[in-house]
Amino acid sequence: MAGRLLSTTHGTHRGAFTTADWALLTAVGTIWGSSFLLMAIGLEAFRPGLVTVLRILFGGAFLWSLPGARRVRIEPEDRPAFLVLALTWVAIPFTLFPLAQGSVNSAIAGMLNGAAPIFTAVVATILFRKPPASRQLLGIPLGFVGVAAIAASTADQGSSELVGVVLVLIATVCYGIAFNVAAPLQQKYGSLPVMARIMAIGAVLTAPIGIWAVPGSSFARDSLLAVVAVGVLSTGVAFVLMGRLVGRVGATRASIVGYLIPIVALLLGVLFRGDHVEPIAIAGVALVVVGASLASRREVAEA
Repeated sequence: MAGRLLSTTHGTHRGAFTTADWALLTAVGTIWGSSFLLMAIGLEAFRPGLVTVLRILFGGAFLWSLPGARRVRIEPEDRPAFLVLALTWVAIPFTLFPLAQGSVNSAIAGMLNGAAPIFTAVVATILFRKPPASRQLLGIPLGFVGVAAIAASTADQGSSELVGVVLVLIATVCYGIAFNVAAPLQQKYGSLPVMARIMAIGAVLTAPIGIWAVPGSSFARDSLLAVVAVGVLSTGVAFVLMGRLVGRVGATRASIVGYLIPIVALLLGVLFRGDHVEPIAIAGVALVVVGASLASRREVAEA
């Protein structure tokens, strides 16, 4: 099964990150880091299922409006991989995150999402029976320790419900699977066609929960604008950029974008909610940066 879905977890560029790679990483991390705050605003008026479907619809509409999304024919043998990708990168996590934010705040959800690189590396190791390179093996857990330190700094701001934490972690495991599946597809078809198609599949898969959530939702302009932003930016623009990054640097190294997400979530909490930043959070940010730097080193010696 793995052989039909995956051909490689590596990217086309296996050297140290270039300026373009870091620019893609930073842009995606910033957009995704802000999505948790935007979803929290959306949940003020809309039920979780409606937030999920609206996010997918707005993101998919943006992607399909771009000419490059419609100029590629998907080969039949790759369709199972597209279905897996739609489930693990769209339908399941997009459903779980709004549900989780009913019991954990946006900052906690964003910080827990920082575990994505760990799960990506674990999935790659299991499927390909090959552990990450030594520097990556050091950088990935080091970055995760930084994420844990940032999360620990919020412990005195209120306890997180166990159910919400579990839902976020399940969604993050799905991302770990998706990042590995996305690499060969993006290299073969390009980022835009892949993302547009998994959004279309995801819209079909999540339509029932969206319809079910309509009666319990109300209309609010701020909530609608927030969901539009999550759809167009986080689900449209950022997905294209992330797909391109995965194709360039590989699944494991691209997944270190997850370490930037909690930093952005923390900064937004300070700027817009007046959250207090503990010294342990500053130390966590430093570990995240060091871990990301190590994990982005070249995978093999260049001739």
